[in-house]
Amino acid sequence: MQPRNMSMSGVVDLAAVKAAGEAKQKAEQARADAAQGRGAPAPSGLVIDVSEATFEAEVLQRSAEVPVVIDFWAEWCEPCKQLSPVLERLTQEYAGRVLLAKIDVDQNQMLMQQFGVQGIPAVFAVVAGQALPLFQGAAPEQQIRATLDQLVQVAEQRFGITGLAAPPEGGEEQPAAPQAPEDPVLAAAQEALDAGDLSGAIQAYRNKLTDEPGNVEAKVGLAMAELLSRVREMDARQVRKDAADRPDDVAAQLQVADLDMAGGHVEDAFGRLVDTVRRTAGEDRDAARVRLLELFEVIGAEDPRVISARAALARALF
Repeated sequence: MQPRNMSMSGVVDLAAVKAAGEAKQKAEQARADAAQGRGAPAPSGLVIDVSEATFEAEVLQRSAEVPVVIDFWAEWCEPCKQLSPVLERLTQEYAGRVLLAKIDVDQNQMLMQQFGVQGIPAVFAVVAGQALPLFQGAAPEQQIRATLDQLVQVAEQRFGITGLAAPPEGGEEQPAAPQAPEDPVLAAAQEALDAGDLSGAIQAYRNKLTDEPGNVEAKVGLAMAELLSRVREMDARQVRKDAADRPDDVAAQLQVADLDMAGGHVEDAFGRLVDTVRRTAGEDRDAARVRLLELFEVIGAEDPRVISARAALARALF
């Protein structure tokens, strides 16, 4: 489960590692405030009605602190009447690890269209300003729980978002769980990114992966830092002209794919590289394939665009 970009500009956030760190700080501050009685959400505050006018503040902005589950519903929808109470009850049980935003599609047609909702009930999530589809229809409670568990895990592992500190319904606050110490290597990579030292960030992420080859944050950070490093000195106009003039020049196609990815044109980047794989052989094909896999790391394995591109890559290869 990997989010797809839903920011209003449509541009991929290539500083996602930095954003994850900032989001984690916000979440930790929210927990600290809650422990001192400031801003802890009452259980009823975990389920909110959202409109087009309040969507940015209530969903996009709050998704930097807590995964926001969106329930698209309507008064006339019978399956919605079965699903909504289950979502509301589970949201209370998750006690601040998720927030439920209810959107009446009859009153908010633009939001329905923006999310590509084809039928209701439809459930999405927004994490760190990015959205992903969860399921459609009145799913069984066991499936919903599994989906929410996965959502919480993705939010924490990929973005450092651990939710809001909600007191139990009895009103008694629980002692705050001890926080894991900050990883010094990842912290060094973050500091390098903040300072614009891409080579330093790349080296720090590589050091982390040497010790922990499966570290997700390091993999994503390295892929993004390397992409930023490749495009930083590019003359975009010249790169695009070269690719157009020399369609068989694999190096030129790789550069344009990087520019597309950096500019948020994810599907264009993937499509160009899949086409390059399809048309080439040997070392050229392998270069295009490897670059495509690197760009998959930037977006995340479970993003629908990555899943689609992987299938297209398999068809191109076999």
